Amino acid sequence: MRSRQWHLDAMQAERIWQLSTGEGVTVAVIDSGVDSSVPELRGQLLPGKDFTGQGRGVNHDDEGHGTSMAVIIAGTRSGDGPWGLAPGSKVLPIKSIDGNWAINMAKSIRYAADQGAKVINISQGGTVSDGNKAVLQPAVDYANKKGSLVFAGTGNDGDKGNAPAYPASLPGVVGIGAVDKSLKVAKFSTYGSQVALAAPGVGIPTRCTTELRRCIEDGTSDATAIASASAALIWSAHPDWTNNQVLRVMMETAGKPEDGKVPSKYLGYGIVRPRKVLLDKEGAPGPADVNPLVAAHSTSESPEAPRPGTSKDATGTMQKPTSRVEDGDSTTWPVIAGTTAAAGVIAISGLVIARRRRASR
Repeated sequence: MRSRQWHLDAMQAERIWQLSTGEGVTVAVIDSGVDSSVPELRGQLLPGKDFTGQGRGVNHDDEGHGTSMAVIIAGTRSGDGPWGLAPGSKVLPIKSIDGNWAINMAKSIRYAADQGAKVINISQGGTVSDGNKAVLQPAVDYANKKGSLVFAGTGNDGDKGNAPAYPASLPGVVGIGAVDKSLKVAKFSTYGSQVALAAPGVGIPTRCTTELRRCIEDGTSDATAIASASAALIWSAHPDWTNNQVLRVMMETAGKPEDGKVPSKYLGYGIVRPRKVLLDKEGAPGPADVNPLVAAHSTSESPEAPRPGTSKDATGTMQKPTSRVEDGDSTTWPVIAGTTAAAGVIAISGLVIARRRRASR
């Protein structure tokens, strides 16, 4: 599975691990729960909380989605599955997908911040009512004031309506879009001014379902997990930085469109490149108490720049062109077991959670 993790190679992960593995950083995964029996997650999970009221506990994961995200973030070499980008970090599992989604999500965000999670990963999203936005926004503000960074997927509707997803579209949330193996924006990746950064989100190997099958996933969910892990790597190496400073260097060192116009409505401020901070020592942390994303949005005269014609890859090399491609085009590995299923849609309390295509391997 490690040989199939193209994103780790593109990001020069094994060189980064010589300096930082994310040690000392807690990443909250607000999702469907996290299966503690997964070999790659043994010793990686902190006691979390189940806000669904189902009584099954936070380590019960019917969906398999939260487990997948945890593996992408903090999976170790304990099993024969894929490795996480920040294997030294710890995962705080929080189960929220069920019941009154907005209230559960708000409680989950506040709980994560109170538990000291520096990074809060929300690999889910969808359309919500104005009332639900009013419930979610104070929780996001609370987490930011407590010193957390909140990352959320912008959604997988870029090729079918492009409806903005929440909580990624809320002020104070770092919205994450997806790119493919050639670092072109994925066709499904929802775009707009809510996109702050982008990360690999096509053909990502991970674990799925309680049977612990190997899977290949597409989606901004996976991209969000990779962005969260990137923040953990940087924060571990610079524990004295604030959430604003970590975000600022991520924005400054991200792979930009060739024309330099940012933010781009497809890539935001660019593709995350933690190695630029850790290996190349680039990026100025700047003011500790100023959120660079909120400040940039408040001063930008053109929040949605023209679609870029080219982009830089994870090593700084120009890639031409950056035309959006069909999701899954870069997945050419043979199927070991199982089948490829179409994306599913689950409606929960007014929220639509999109699941991208998943191929069992």
